[in-house]
Amino acid sequence: MLMTFKKSLCPTDFSEASRLAIDVAADLAARDKGELCLVHIVEVEPPLPSDPNFVMEVPEYERTLHADAQRQLDALASCFKKVQVRTTIGHGDPGNEIVRIAQEEAADVIVMPTHGRTGLDHVVFGSVAEKVVRHAHRPVLTIPAPPAH
Repeated sequence: MLMTFKKSLCPTDFSEASRLAIDVAADLAARDKGELCLVHIVEVEPPLPSDPNFVMEVPEYERTLHADAQRQLDALASCFKKVQVRTTIGHGDPGNEIVRIAQEEAADVIVMPTHGRTGLDHVVFGSVAEKVVRHAHRPVLTIPAPPAH
């Protein structure tokens, strides 16, 4: 029995590993004449400025991150001509938000990398994939990071 995926949801942190997962999700959606939903989660953790007189309100910081993420999602979405693409931005804990958005969107599958950016983000995104696999009520296809050269 061949599973069909009319709606593939793919979270991205805009890393190379995420791009590989997006390509797989787009292929699945195109194969089944479905839709690709690109998702980015904005975590609200304002940077600590080096200038003690600098003040930035969290809502302003979050709006800036949201706008930047939307620009990047729109640029990614424009790369795909053979599949319908929608974008969504969540706010908060990435694992919880991905599971929530997949439920809201009635996604047939979540396609995501096992790891994101390098360094601490690499470790954090890996734990996000683990959390999504444990809590999602739909298939999760994890794509391993490309080998380091």
